Amino acid sequence: MTDISFETNPEDYLHWNIDIKENLAFLTMNVNEDGGVFEGYKLKLNSYDLSVDIELFDAIQRIRFEHPEVSVVILQSGNQKAFSAGANIKMLASASHAHKVNFCKFTNETRNFLESSSRESLQHFICVIDGVCAGGGYELALACDHIMLMDDGASNVALPEVPLLAVLPGTGGLTRITDKRKVRRDLADVFCTMEEGVKAQKAKEWKLVDTITKKSSFEEELNKLILDFSSKGKGKKCNGIKLNKIEKSIVSKNHIKYSCVELKIDREKNFSKIIISSSDENIPINEKEMLNRGDKLWLLRCVRELDDALLHLRFNELDIGVIIFSSSGCIETVLKYDKLLHDFSSFWLTKEIKNSWERTLKRIDLTSRSLITLIEPGSCFGGFLSEIIFCSDRSYMAEGYFEGDEQPQASLTLSKSNFDFFGMSNGLSRLKTRFLDQDSKLNELIEVIGKTLLSEEANKLGLITFSFDDIDWDDEIRIFLEERTSFSPDSMTGMESNLRFAGPETMETKIFGRLTAWQNWIFQRPNAAGEEGALKRYGTGNRGKYNKQRV
Repeated sequence: MTDISFETNPEDYLHWNIDIKENLAFLTMNVNEDGGVFEGYKLKLNSYDLSVDIELFDAIQRIRFEHPEVSVVILQSGNQKAFSAGANIKMLASASHAHKVNFCKFTNETRNFLESSSRESLQHFICVIDGVCAGGGYELALACDHIMLMDDGASNVALPEVPLLAVLPGTGGLTRITDKRKVRRDLADVFCTMEEGVKAQKAKEWKLVDTITKKSSFEEELNKLILDFSSKGKGKKCNGIKLNKIEKSIVSKNHIKYSCVELKIDREKNFSKIIISSSDENIPINEKEMLNRGDKLWLLRCVRELDDALLHLRFNELDIGVIIFSSSGCIETVLKYDKLLHDFSSFWLTKEIKNSWERTLKRIDLTSRSLITLIEPGSCFGGFLSEIIFCSDRSYMAEGYFEGDEQPQASLTLSKSNFDFFGMSNGLSRLKTRFLDQDSKLNELIEVIGKTLLSEEANKLGLITFSFDDIDWDDEIRIFLEERTSFSPDSMTGMESNLRFAGPETMETKIFGRLTAWQNWIFQRPNAAGEEGALKRYGTGNRGKYNKQRV
Protein backbone atom coordinates (compact mmCIF):
# COMPACT_ATOMS: atom_id res chain seq x y z
CA MET A 1 0.00 0.00 0.00
CA THR A 2 1.26 3.49 -0.84
CA ASP A 3 2.18 5.59 2.18
CA ILE A 4 -0.32 8.28 3.17
CA SER A 5 1.15 11.77 2.73
CA PHE A 6 0.13 14.64 4.99
CA GLU A 7 1.55 17.36 2.77
CA THR A 8 -0.77 19.33 0.53
CA ASN A 9 -1.55 22.88 -0.58
CA PRO A 10 -4.60 24.75 -1.94
CA GLU A 11 -3.54 24.13 -5.56
CA ASP A 12 -3.81 20.39 -4.96
CA TYR A 13 -6.97 20.36 -2.82
CA LEU A 14 -9.67 17.95 -3.97
CA HIS A 15 -12.20 18.72 -1.26
CA TRP A 16 -11.88 22.31 -0.01
CA ASN A 17 -11.65 25.82 -1.39
CA ILE A 18 -10.30 28.91 0.40
CA ASP A 19 -11.52 32.34 -0.71
CA ILE A 20 -10.12 35.40 1.10
CA LYS A 21 -11.91 38.75 1.03
CA GLU A 22 -10.09 41.29 3.21
CA ASN A 23 -10.60 40.12 6.81
CA LEU A 24 -13.08 37.41 5.79
CA ALA A 25 -12.30 33.85 4.67
CA PHE A 26 -14.77 31.46 3.05
CA LEU A 27 -13.77 27.83 3.63
CA THR A 28 -15.99 25.72 1.40
CA MET A 29 -16.28 21.94 1.66
CA ASN A 30 -17.07 20.35 -1.70
CA VAL A 31 -15.85 16.79 -1.45
CA ASN A 32 -14.68 15.03 -4.60
CA GLU A 33 -16.49 11.67 -4.54
CA ASP A 34 -13.54 9.91 -6.13
CA GLY A 35 -10.84 11.57 -4.03
CA GLY A 36 -10.68 9.19 -1.09
CA VAL A 37 -7.54 7.69 0.44
CA PHE A 38 -8.53 4.13 -0.51
CA GLU A 39 -10.53 2.55 -3.31
CA GLY A 40 -13.92 0.92 -2.91
CA TYR A 41 -16.11 3.81 -1.78
CA LYS A 42 -17.37 7.15 -3.02
CA LEU A 43 -17.46 10.22 -0.78
CA LYS A 44 -21.07 11.13 -1.53
CA LEU A 45 -23.00 13.97 0.17
CA ASN A 46 -19.78 15.57 1.46
CA SER A 47 -19.02 12.47 3.48
CA TYR A 48 -15.35 12.37 4.32
CA ASP A 49 -12.32 10.23 5.02
CA LEU A 50 -8.77 11.07 6.08
CA SER A 51 -8.03 12.91 2.83
CA VAL A 52 -10.66 15.54 3.64
CA ASP A 53 -9.25 16.14 7.11
CA ILE A 54 -5.65 16.35 5.86
CA GLU A 55 -6.75 19.24 3.63
CA LEU A 56 -8.80 20.84 6.42
CA PHE A 57 -5.82 20.79 8.79
CA ASP A 58 -3.67 22.37 6.07
CA ALA A 59 -6.32 25.00 5.30
CA ILE A 60 -6.67 26.11 8.92
CA GLN A 61 -2.90 26.35 9.24
CA ARG A 62 -2.62 28.37 6.03
CA ILE A 63 -5.34 30.80 7.07
CA ARG A 64 -3.40 31.40 10.28
CA PHE A 65 0.05 31.81 8.74
CA GLU A 66 -0.67 33.16 5.26
CA HIS A 67 -3.71 35.30 6.14
CA PRO A 68 -3.32 36.54 9.73
CA GLU A 69 -5.52 39.53 8.83
CA VAL A 70 -8.57 37.25 8.71
CA SER A 71 -10.84 37.60 11.73
CA VAL A 72 -13.86 35.57 10.55
CA VAL A 73 -13.97 32.26 8.68
CA ILE A 74 -17.26 31.12 7.13
CA LEU A 75 -17.31 27.33 7.03
CA GLN A 76 -19.85 26.22 4.47
CA SER A 77 -20.76 23.49 2.00
CA GLY A 78 -20.43 23.57 -1.75
CA ASN A 79 -22.70 20.53 -2.08
CA GLN A 80 -26.29 21.44 -2.95
CA LYS A 81 -27.78 18.41 -1.18
CA ALA A 82 -25.93 18.37 2.13
CA PHE A 83 -23.60 20.22 4.45
CA SER A 84 -21.95 16.90 5.30
CA ALA A 85 -23.14 13.36 5.87
CA GLY A 86 -20.16 12.73 8.18
CA ALA A 87 -17.44 10.10 8.02
CA ASN A 88 -17.93 7.80 5.05
CA ILE A 89 -19.58 4.60 6.28
CA LYS A 90 -18.21 2.29 3.61
CA MET A 91 -14.74 3.54 4.46
CA LEU A 92 -15.36 2.81 8.16
CA ALA A 93 -16.73 -0.64 7.32
CA SER A 94 -13.79 -1.62 5.12
CA ALA A 95 -10.81 0.12 6.76
CA SER A 96 -8.56 -1.70 9.20
CA HIS A 97 -9.25 -1.18 12.87
CA ALA A 98 -5.96 0.66 13.32
CA HIS A 99 -6.75 3.05 10.48
CA LYS A 100 -10.21 3.82 11.89
CA VAL A 101 -8.82 4.67 15.31
CA ASN A 102 -5.93 6.74 13.94
CA PHE A 103 -8.37 8.50 11.60
CA CYS A 104 -10.61 9.40 14.56
CA LYS A 105 -7.61 10.68 16.52
CA PHE A 106 -6.31 12.87 13.68
CA THR A 107 -9.80 14.21 13.07
CA ASN A 108 -10.15 15.00 16.78
CA GLU A 109 -6.84 16.86 16.71
CA THR A 110 -7.96 18.83 13.66
CA ARG A 111 -11.27 19.76 15.31
CA ASN A 112 -9.37 20.97 18.37
CA PHE A 113 -7.03 22.97 16.14
CA LEU A 114 -10.02 24.67 14.51
CA GLU A 115 -11.64 25.23 17.91
CA SER A 116 -8.54 26.93 19.28
CA SER A 117 -8.42 29.47 16.43
CA SER A 118 -10.58 32.07 18.18
CA ARG A 119 -8.54 31.83 21.40
CA GLU A 120 -5.08 31.64 19.86
CA SER A 121 -5.40 33.63 16.64
CA LEU A 122 -8.57 35.72 17.05
CA GLN A 123 -9.96 33.94 13.99
CA HIS A 124 -13.59 33.02 14.62
CA PHE A 125 -15.43 30.28 12.74
CA ILE A 126 -19.09 30.59 11.74
CA CYS A 127 -20.59 27.37 10.42
CA VAL A 128 -23.43 27.74 7.92
CA ILE A 129 -25.55 24.57 7.65
CA ASP A 130 -27.74 24.25 4.59
CA GLY A 131 -29.02 20.72 4.12
CA VAL A 132 -28.30 17.52 6.01
CA CYS A 133 -25.61 17.80 8.68
CA ALA A 134 -25.03 14.42 10.27
CA GLY A 135 -22.46 12.58 12.37
CA GLY A 136 -18.96 13.90 11.76
CA GLY A 137 -20.42 16.77 9.75
CA TYR A 138 -22.22 18.02 12.85
CA GLU A 139 -19.12 17.34 14.94
CA LEU A 140 -17.22 19.68 12.60
CA ALA A 141 -19.93 22.30 13.15
CA LEU A 142 -19.68 21.81 16.93
CA ALA A 143 -16.01 22.82 16.81
CA CYS A 144 -16.97 26.23 15.37
CA ASP A 145 -17.72 29.35 17.43
CA HIS A 146 -21.22 29.80 16.03
CA ILE A 147 -23.62 27.47 14.21
CA MET A 148 -26.22 28.87 11.82
CA LEU A 149 -28.90 26.46 10.58
CA MET A 150 -31.29 27.10 7.70
CA ASP A 151 -34.96 27.05 8.71
CA ASP A 152 -36.24 25.55 5.47
CA GLY A 153 -38.03 22.40 6.58
CA ALA A 154 -35.23 20.18 5.26
CA SER A 155 -31.93 21.22 6.87
CA ASN A 156 -31.17 19.44 10.13
CA VAL A 157 -28.46 18.34 12.54
CA ALA A 158 -28.01 14.75 13.69
CA LEU A 159 -25.72 12.35 15.51
CA PRO A 160 -27.23 9.09 14.19
CA GLU A 161 -24.29 6.76 14.91
CA VAL A 162 -25.96 4.90 17.78
CA PRO A 163 -29.24 3.95 16.01
CA LEU A 164 -27.74 3.44 12.55
CA LEU A 165 -24.19 2.16 12.99
CA ALA A 166 -23.90 0.75 16.54
CA VAL A 167 -20.92 3.04 17.21
CA LEU A 168 -20.45 6.45 18.85
CA PRO A 169 -19.75 9.87 17.34
CA GLY A 170 -15.99 9.48 17.05
CA THR A 171 -14.72 13.06 17.00
CA GLY A 172 -15.98 14.69 20.15
CA GLY A 173 -19.70 15.03 19.41
CA LEU A 174 -21.08 13.66 22.67
CA THR A 175 -18.63 15.63 24.79
CA ARG A 176 -19.16 18.90 22.95
CA ILE A 177 -22.96 18.86 23.14
CA THR A 178 -22.85 18.34 26.92
CA ASP A 179 -19.68 20.16 28.02
CA LYS A 180 -19.45 22.91 25.40
CA ARG A 181 -23.04 23.58 24.38
CA LYS A 182 -24.51 22.59 27.77
CA VAL A 183 -27.34 20.57 26.21
CA ARG A 184 -29.53 18.92 28.86
CA ARG A 185 -28.64 15.26 29.42
CA ASP A 186 -32.15 13.94 28.71
CA LEU A 187 -32.46 15.99 25.51
CA ALA A 188 -28.99 14.85 24.46
CA ASP A 189 -30.14 11.25 25.03
CA VAL A 190 -33.13 11.80 22.75
CA PHE A 191 -31.05 13.60 20.12
CA CYS A 192 -28.33 10.90 19.98
CA THR A 193 -30.86 8.11 19.45
CA MET A 194 -32.78 9.76 16.60
CA GLU A 195 -32.00 8.65 13.06
CA GLU A 196 -33.79 11.60 11.49
CA GLY A 197 -32.10 14.38 13.46
CA VAL A 198 -33.51 17.70 14.60
CA LYS A 199 -34.67 20.63 12.46
CA ALA A 200 -34.43 24.36 13.00
CA GLN A 201 -36.79 25.41 15.80
CA LYS A 202 -36.16 22.41 18.03
CA ALA A 203 -32.43 22.54 17.33
CA LYS A 204 -32.40 26.15 18.56
CA GLU A 205 -34.53 25.36 21.62
CA TRP A 206 -32.28 22.43 22.58
CA LYS A 207 -29.12 24.59 22.12
CA LEU A 208 -27.81 22.38 19.32
CA VAL A 209 -27.36 25.47 17.12
CA ASP A 210 -27.05 29.20 17.81
CA THR A 211 -29.00 30.85 15.00
CA ILE A 212 -31.78 29.71 12.70
CA THR A 213 -32.67 31.71 9.62
CA LYS A 214 -34.93 31.68 6.61
CA LYS A 215 -33.18 31.85 3.26
CA SER A 216 -34.82 35.23 2.63
CA SER A 217 -33.03 36.73 5.66
CA PHE A 218 -29.86 34.64 5.50
CA GLU A 219 -27.55 37.32 4.07
CA GLU A 220 -28.72 39.88 6.61
CA GLU A 221 -28.27 37.49 9.55
CA LEU A 222 -24.86 36.36 8.35
CA ASN A 223 -23.63 39.95 7.88
CA LYS A 224 -24.68 40.78 11.44
CA LEU A 225 -22.69 37.83 12.74
CA ILE A 226 -19.67 38.77 10.63
CA LEU A 227 -19.72 42.31 12.03
CA ASP A 228 -20.06 41.02 15.57
CA PHE A 229 -17.22 38.53 15.30
CA SER A 230 -15.02 40.93 13.31
CA SER A 231 -15.08 43.28 16.28
CA LYS A 232 -13.46 40.50 18.34
CA GLY A 233 -10.78 39.84 15.73
CA LYS A 234 -7.41 41.38 14.91
CA GLY A 235 -8.81 44.54 13.40
CA LYS A 236 -5.62 45.37 11.47
CA LYS A 237 -3.74 44.36 8.35
CA CYS A 238 -0.91 41.87 8.85
CA ASN A 239 1.55 40.55 6.33
CA GLY A 240 1.40 36.77 6.29
CA ILE A 241 4.04 34.28 5.21
CA LYS A 242 3.71 31.52 2.63
CA LEU A 243 3.97 27.92 3.78
CA ASN A 244 6.01 26.19 1.10
CA LYS A 245 6.55 22.48 0.65
CA ILE A 246 8.51 20.85 3.45
CA GLU A 247 12.12 19.98 2.55
CA LYS A 248 12.03 16.19 2.67
CA SER A 249 14.10 13.39 1.17
CA ILE A 250 12.99 9.73 1.22
CA VAL A 251 16.45 8.13 1.48
CA SER A 252 14.95 4.66 1.89
CA LYS A 253 11.89 3.02 3.44
CA ASN A 254 13.79 3.17 6.75
CA HIS A 255 15.18 6.68 6.47
CA ILE A 256 13.55 10.07 5.88
CA LYS A 257 15.75 13.16 5.99
CA TYR A 258 14.33 16.65 6.44
CA SER A 259 16.26 19.91 6.75
CA CYS A 260 16.56 19.75 10.56
CA VAL A 261 14.79 16.52 11.50
CA GLU A 262 15.77 12.97 10.63
CA LEU A 263 13.69 9.79 10.98
CA LYS A 264 15.39 6.40 11.12
CA ILE A 265 13.61 3.06 11.54
CA ASP A 266 15.09 -0.21 12.81
CA ARG A 267 12.50 -2.78 11.76
CA GLU A 268 14.34 -5.74 13.23
CA LYS A 269 14.39 -4.16 16.70
CA ASN A 270 10.97 -2.50 16.27
CA PHE A 271 11.89 1.09 17.06
CA SER A 272 12.22 4.42 15.27
CA LYS A 273 14.44 7.36 16.09
CA ILE A 274 13.64 11.04 15.50
CA ILE A 275 16.76 13.23 15.62
CA ILE A 276 16.31 17.01 15.85
CA SER A 277 19.26 19.19 14.84
CA SER A 278 19.76 22.75 16.00
CA SER A 279 20.18 25.59 13.52
CA ASP A 280 23.40 27.04 12.17
CA GLU A 281 21.62 30.14 10.79
CA ASN A 282 21.87 33.61 12.27
CA ILE A 283 19.20 34.33 14.89
CA PRO A 284 16.68 37.01 13.77
CA ILE A 285 16.91 40.15 15.87
CA ASN A 286 13.54 41.73 15.08
CA GLU A 287 10.06 41.06 13.68
CA LYS A 288 11.00 42.16 10.17
CA GLU A 289 13.81 39.61 10.00
CA MET A 290 11.45 36.89 11.21
CA LEU A 291 8.96 37.79 8.49
CA ASN A 292 11.67 37.86 5.85
CA ARG A 293 12.84 34.41 6.96
CA GLY A 294 9.24 33.17 6.66
CA ASP A 295 8.78 29.40 6.68
CA LYS A 296 12.58 28.97 6.46
CA LEU A 297 12.92 30.16 10.05
CA TRP A 298 14.34 27.20 11.98
CA LEU A 299 11.68 27.41 14.71
CA LEU A 300 8.92 26.93 12.13
CA ARG A 301 10.80 24.50 9.85
CA CYS A 302 11.59 22.24 12.78
CA VAL A 303 8.04 21.97 14.11
CA ARG A 304 6.52 21.35 10.66
CA GLU A 305 9.04 18.60 9.95
CA LEU A 306 8.59 17.02 13.38
CA ASP A 307 4.82 16.97 12.92
CA ASP A 308 5.14 15.36 9.48
CA ALA A 309 7.45 12.65 10.87
CA LEU A 310 5.02 11.88 13.71
CA LEU A 311 2.06 11.54 11.35
CA HIS A 312 4.07 9.32 9.02
CA LEU A 313 4.85 6.97 11.91
CA ARG A 314 1.25 6.97 13.12
CA PHE A 315 -0.37 6.00 9.84
CA ASN A 316 2.32 4.30 7.79
CA GLU A 317 4.43 2.45 10.37
CA LEU A 318 1.95 0.63 12.59
CA ASP A 319 4.39 -2.12 13.56
CA ILE A 320 6.97 0.27 15.01
CA GLY A 321 6.20 0.31 18.74
CA VAL A 322 8.84 2.68 20.15
CA ILE A 323 9.76 6.24 19.18
CA ILE A 324 13.13 7.46 20.45
CA PHE A 325 13.71 11.22 20.46
CA SER A 326 17.24 12.59 20.38
CA SER A 327 18.86 15.88 19.43
CA SER A 328 22.14 17.15 18.11
CA GLY A 329 23.75 20.55 17.98
CA CYS A 330 24.28 23.72 19.96
CA ILE A 331 22.09 24.10 23.03
CA GLU A 332 22.96 27.82 23.24
CA THR A 333 21.44 28.33 19.79
CA VAL A 334 18.25 26.55 20.81
CA LEU A 335 18.04 28.76 23.91
CA LYS A 336 18.41 31.88 21.76
CA TYR A 337 15.46 30.72 19.67
CA ASP A 338 13.62 29.96 22.87
CA LYS A 339 14.24 33.56 23.94
CA LEU A 340 12.67 34.76 20.66
CA LEU A 341 9.38 33.13 21.67
CA HIS A 342 9.28 35.37 24.75
CA ASP A 343 10.96 38.57 23.49
CA PHE A 344 8.47 38.78 20.60
CA SER A 345 5.54 37.09 22.33
CA SER A 346 3.06 39.74 21.16
CA PHE A 347 4.05 39.40 17.48
CA TRP A 348 1.48 37.38 15.53
CA LEU A 349 4.06 35.16 13.80
CA THR A 350 5.78 34.28 17.08
CA LYS A 351 2.38 33.41 18.56
CA GLU A 352 1.54 31.11 15.65
CA ILE A 353 4.91 29.35 15.87
CA LYS A 354 4.42 28.89 19.60
CA ASN A 355 0.91 27.52 18.95
CA SER A 356 2.33 25.12 16.34
CA TRP A 357 4.80 23.78 18.88
CA GLU A 358 2.03 23.38 21.44
CA ARG A 359 -0.11 21.40 18.96
CA THR A 360 2.81 19.19 17.94
CA LEU A 361 3.86 18.53 21.53
CA LYS A 362 0.26 17.50 22.20
CA ARG A 363 0.48 15.27 19.13
CA ILE A 364 3.48 13.58 20.79
CA ASP A 365 1.52 13.18 24.05
CA LEU A 366 -1.32 11.51 22.17
CA THR A 367 0.76 9.19 20.01
CA SER A 368 0.11 5.53 20.87
CA ARG A 369 3.74 4.43 20.93
CA SER A 370 6.27 4.10 23.72
CA LEU A 371 8.01 7.49 23.81
CA ILE A 372 11.64 7.63 24.96
CA THR A 373 14.09 10.54 25.02
CA LEU A 374 17.85 9.94 24.93
CA ILE A 375 19.91 12.90 26.17
CA GLU A 376 23.31 12.08 24.77
CA PRO A 377 26.67 13.88 24.47
CA GLY A 378 26.26 16.75 22.01
CA SER A 379 22.48 16.95 22.42
CA CYS A 380 20.64 20.27 22.53
CA PHE A 381 17.62 19.83 24.78
CA GLY A 382 17.07 23.34 26.04
CA GLY A 383 13.97 25.43 26.76
CA PHE A 384 11.03 24.52 24.54
CA LEU A 385 12.92 21.54 23.07
CA SER A 386 13.23 20.09 26.59
CA GLU A 387 9.44 19.67 26.54
CA ILE A 388 10.03 16.53 24.47
CA ILE A 389 11.77 15.00 27.48
CA PHE A 390 8.65 15.62 29.57
CA CYS A 391 6.37 14.27 26.81
CA SER A 392 8.20 10.97 26.99
CA ASP A 393 7.33 7.90 29.05
CA ARG A 394 10.98 7.60 30.07
CA SER A 395 14.18 9.56 29.58
CA TYR A 396 17.79 8.37 29.72
CA MET A 397 20.67 10.80 30.18
CA ALA A 398 24.33 10.11 29.50
CA GLU A 399 26.67 10.69 32.43
CA GLY A 400 30.03 12.36 31.88
CA TYR A 401 32.23 12.18 28.78
CA PHE A 402 32.08 9.11 26.54
CA GLU A 403 35.36 7.51 25.54
CA GLY A 404 36.34 8.39 22.01
CA ASP A 405 33.58 11.02 21.73
CA GLU A 406 34.64 14.66 21.59
CA GLN A 407 31.08 15.94 21.97
CA PRO A 408 30.22 18.05 25.05
CA GLN A 409 28.73 16.26 28.05
CA ALA A 410 25.02 15.62 27.90
CA SER A 411 23.10 18.47 29.50
CA LEU A 412 19.69 20.07 29.57
CA THR A 413 18.56 23.59 30.38
CA LEU A 414 15.17 24.79 31.57
CA SER A 415 13.65 28.12 30.57
CA LYS A 416 10.41 30.04 31.06
CA SER A 417 9.00 27.88 28.25
CA ASN A 418 8.83 24.91 30.61
CA PHE A 419 6.54 26.70 33.09
CA ASP A 420 2.93 27.38 32.08
CA PHE A 421 3.87 28.17 28.47
CA PHE A 422 2.95 24.97 26.62
CA GLY A 423 -0.21 23.33 27.90
CA MET A 424 -1.11 19.66 27.75
CA SER A 425 -4.64 18.44 27.02
CA ASN A 426 -5.28 18.49 30.78
CA GLY A 427 -4.69 22.25 30.89
CA LEU A 428 -1.43 21.98 32.86
CA SER A 429 2.20 22.32 31.84
CA ARG A 430 4.19 19.11 31.55
CA LEU A 431 6.26 19.95 34.62
CA LYS A 432 3.11 20.60 36.67
CA THR A 433 1.74 17.28 35.46
CA ARG A 434 5.05 15.59 36.31
CA PHE A 435 5.09 17.07 39.83
CA LEU A 436 1.40 17.19 40.71
CA ASP A 437 0.70 19.16 43.92
CA GLN A 438 4.42 19.64 44.51
CA ASP A 439 4.73 23.43 44.45
CA SER A 440 8.00 23.29 46.38
CA LYS A 441 9.51 21.13 43.63
CA LEU A 442 8.34 23.53 40.92
CA ASN A 443 9.80 26.46 42.88
CA GLU A 444 13.08 24.55 43.11
CA LEU A 445 13.06 24.10 39.33
CA ILE A 446 12.33 27.78 38.73
CA GLU A 447 15.54 28.55 40.64
CA VAL A 448 17.62 26.61 38.08
CA ILE A 449 16.16 28.28 34.95
CA GLY A 450 19.03 28.98 32.56
CA LYS A 451 21.47 26.69 34.38
CA THR A 452 23.32 23.96 32.51
CA LEU A 453 22.18 20.75 34.21
CA LEU A 454 24.37 17.69 33.90
CA SER A 455 23.02 14.20 34.52
CA GLU A 456 23.61 13.99 38.28
CA GLU A 457 21.74 17.22 39.01
CA ALA A 458 19.02 16.55 36.42
CA ASN A 459 18.44 13.16 38.03
CA LYS A 460 18.35 14.65 41.54
CA LEU A 461 15.80 17.22 40.39
CA GLY A 462 13.56 14.49 38.93
CA LEU A 463 13.85 15.76 35.35
CA ILE A 464 15.05 12.44 33.92
CA THR A 465 14.35 8.78 34.64
CA PHE A 466 17.87 7.26 34.61
CA SER A 467 21.46 8.27 33.94
CA PHE A 468 24.25 5.93 32.82
CA ASP A 469 27.92 6.34 32.01
CA ASP A 470 29.54 5.16 28.80
CA ILE A 471 30.27 1.72 30.27
CA ASP A 472 26.58 0.93 30.86
CA TRP A 473 24.83 3.19 28.34
CA ASP A 474 24.54 0.90 25.31
CA ASP A 475 23.63 -2.19 27.35
CA GLU A 476 20.97 -0.42 29.41
CA ILE A 477 19.30 1.10 26.32
CA ARG A 478 19.43 -2.26 24.54
CA ILE A 479 17.91 -4.12 27.50
CA PHE A 480 15.14 -1.54 27.81
CA LEU A 481 14.25 -1.73 24.11
CA GLU A 482 14.23 -5.52 24.12
CA GLU A 483 11.94 -5.55 27.15
CA ARG A 484 9.61 -2.88 25.82
CA THR A 485 9.10 -4.51 22.45
CA SER A 486 8.42 -7.87 24.11
CA PHE A 487 5.27 -6.56 25.85
CA SER A 488 1.78 -6.63 24.35
CA PRO A 489 1.27 -3.50 22.23
CA ASP A 490 -2.32 -3.29 23.47
CA SER A 491 -1.17 -3.32 27.10
CA MET A 492 1.41 -0.65 26.33
CA THR A 493 -1.11 1.60 24.60
CA GLY A 494 -3.50 1.33 27.54
CA MET A 495 -0.83 1.78 30.22
CA GLU A 496 0.90 4.72 28.56
CA SER A 497 -2.34 6.58 27.82
CA ASN A 498 -3.49 6.20 31.43
CA LEU A 499 -0.19 7.39 32.88
CA ARG A 500 0.38 10.41 30.62
CA PHE A 501 -2.59 12.54 31.66
CA ALA A 502 -2.50 12.90 35.42
CA GLY A 503 -4.36 15.82 36.98
CA PRO A 504 -7.64 17.47 36.06
CA GLU A 505 -9.97 16.33 33.31
CA THR A 506 -10.86 18.77 30.54
CA MET A 507 -13.01 18.57 27.44
CA GLU A 508 -9.87 17.58 25.50
CA THR A 509 -8.93 14.74 27.84
CA LYS A 510 -12.51 13.48 27.74
CA ILE A 511 -12.52 13.51 23.95
CA PHE A 512 -9.17 11.76 23.60
CA GLY A 513 -9.34 9.55 26.65
CA ARG A 514 -12.89 8.51 27.42
CA LEU A 515 -14.47 8.84 24.01
CA THR A 516 -11.74 7.45 21.81
CA ALA A 517 -11.10 4.59 24.23
CA TRP A 518 -14.73 3.48 23.98
CA GLN A 519 -14.75 4.12 20.25
CA ASN A 520 -11.64 1.92 19.98
CA TRP A 521 -13.48 -0.88 21.80
CA ILE A 522 -16.83 -0.46 20.03
CA PHE A 523 -15.17 -0.47 16.61
CA GLN A 524 -14.05 -4.05 17.27
CA ARG A 525 -17.32 -5.40 18.64
CA PRO A 526 -19.37 -7.74 16.40
CA ASN A 527 -22.44 -5.54 16.91
CA ALA A 528 -20.69 -2.85 14.86
CA ALA A 529 -17.92 -4.51 12.88
CA GLY A 530 -19.03 -8.16 12.57
CA GLU A 531 -20.34 -9.64 9.34
CA GLU A 532 -23.90 -9.10 10.61
CA GLY A 533 -23.01 -5.86 12.40
CA ALA A 534 -24.50 -2.46 11.67
CA LEU A 535 -21.50 -1.03 9.82
CA LYS A 536 -21.39 -3.96 7.39
CA ARG A 537 -25.16 -4.02 6.85
CA TYR A 538 -25.67 -0.27 6.48
CA GLY A 539 -27.17 0.52 3.09
CA THR A 540 -28.31 -3.04 2.38
CA GLY A 541 -31.81 -2.57 3.74
CA ASN A 542 -31.06 -4.97 6.60
CA ARG A 543 -30.40 -3.80 10.13
CA GLY A 544 -27.52 -5.18 12.14
CA LYS A 545 -27.97 -8.25 14.32
CA TYR A 546 -26.92 -7.54 17.91
CA ASN A 547 -25.67 -9.68 20.74
CA LYS A 548 -27.87 -8.28 23.52
CA GLN A 549 -25.42 -8.80 26.37
CA ARG A 550 -24.32 -5.61 28.12
CA VAL A 551 -20.58 -5.65 28.81
